[in-house]
Amino acid sequence: MGVRRPAVAGSFYPSRSSELIKMIESLFRSLGSEGVPQPNSSGTRRIASIVAPHAGYIYSGRTAAAAYSLLANDGVPESFVILGPNHTGLGSAFAVTKSEYWETPLGRLEVDSELAEAIASHFEELYFDDLAHTWEHSIEVQLPFLQAIYGSEVRIVPIVMGIQEPENSAELGIAVALASEELGRDVVVIASSDMSHYVPEEEAVRRDSAAIEAIISMDISKLFRVIRELDVSMCGPGPVSAAISFAKSKGVERGELVRYSTSAETSGDRSFVVGYASVVFRR
Repeated sequence: MGVRRPAVAGSFYPSRSSELIKMIESLFRSLGSEGVPQPNSSGTRRIASIVAPHAGYIYSGRTAAAAYSLLANDGVPESFVILGPNHTGLGSAFAVTKSEYWETPLGRLEVDSELAEAIASHFEELYFDDLAHTWEHSIEVQLPFLQAIYGSEVRIVPIVMGIQEPENSAELGIAVALASEELGRDVVVIASSDMSHYVPEEEAVRRDSAAIEAIISMDISKLFRVIRELDVSMCGPGPVSAAISFAKSKGVERGELVRYSTSAETSGDRSFVVGYASVVFRR
């Protein structure tokens, strides 16, 4: 039984389960919730995909929680396909985990291996490769939010992308849609990405606003054009584009910006920030 152990517990988020839950509760409370939202079992399941940031929780956790709060109210999907950028450069260009379980301080989540196999059958560039996941944080930091809300009953398919281009990103999103339809699986795609990195806040807001407009208008070509022309240093345009492609296949016509923030919200330093955005795509 392969288990992917946490790589960034104790740095990006607390390594003790009690402290981690307490922190997640505080993030939701900071948004006006009474604590971690309970999943709405009678939700309409309109959300096809979301975008959530992946920095340390003290910086981006509130913005991520804003999207997860809407997701909790939407219903209970069967599986989450979580797409993140490969920051380490290790492993295959498109890598899905071989592990049967992923572990965090809150316990283990089962990998939906049947769905992973089905996605790979529709996207030949996808390899089963754990090296790409060993030290990567972009997917790991999303998991405690899912566990806090849904417990450990939901299943996940973690995929990291070392190559992020418009065409293959869109193809991956379509492959997820085809696989979910083939299996009759109710799936939500989570795209993990931060926005501009290490620029003055005013500049981050200017650049990120243009990228976010392309994202919510679901225009992948425009997103990559804006990134190139404005030098937007978002780290996950590929996962976001795959999430857009998946959402389009489910009939979504436009995304919704849930929350935007920068690291200055925590640090107070507006001269050197990272931007964070959460977005939902609803049918």
